[in-house]
Amino acid sequence: MTIRLASLDMAGTTIAEAGTVYAVLRSTVENATGQKIGDELLATWGGTSKHAAIGGLLAELGADVSRQDALFEEFRTTLAATYEADRPTLIPGAREAVAELRAAGVKVALQTGYSRDVAELLLSIVGWKVGEDIDVLTTSDEVPASRPAPFMIFRGREATGVQSPAEVLVAGDTANDLGAGIAAGARYVVGVLTGAYTATQLGRYRHTHLLDSVAGIPGLLRDNGDLPAA
Repeated sequence: MTIRLASLDMAGTTIAEAGTVYAVLRSTVENATGQKIGDELLATWGGTSKHAAIGGLLAELGADVSRQDALFEEFRTTLAATYEADRPTLIPGAREAVAELRAAGVKVALQTGYSRDVAELLLSIVGWKVGEDIDVLTTSDEVPASRPAPFMIFRGREATGVQSPAEVLVAGDTANDLGAGIAAGARYVVGVLTGAYTATQLGRYRHTHLLDSVAGIPGLLRDNGDLPAA
């Protein structure tokens, strides 16, 4: 059975943004609470909804969780302005890999812990359009729960008509990305090393493959006989 859907994370997986999202997330909560957030605590919220991350960090710090919505709006505004000033780019080889997958008949869904407005801003900056360069965009504010819940992957399957998880590849750069792929029952759950995790760190979490980047996905599928004939 060949792969018919590649469900790919955005920041750190298909889009290089130098860790800006987590720098802004950290500074937003630290400035509001006057408390420092350690790398390990911040990493537990990698790849998930940024609204949920803010609430979770506030709770972990013993701060006022009722500020979650206001701080999320502050985070979103700051992040958009930062992206406009320091524009993200596609991960090297991502454009070509996605084009090769789609040319072979594999649908490509991007899924992200961003809200839709920020995700659409990112796509416009890197020059990708839904329906032209990718098939589907699903964001964390459109599902009941963000990663590691599998709902964004399910949305991508629904939108592309892919019924079997055995026809799905999921790729991401964080533990929560991998957790969502496992929860979704995807045939391939691929960790990529273009984000904040090293191979040793990401390798601790359940996965089927580790790759240097998404650029290697078409080759992986081709080598395993799971890339549809063009």
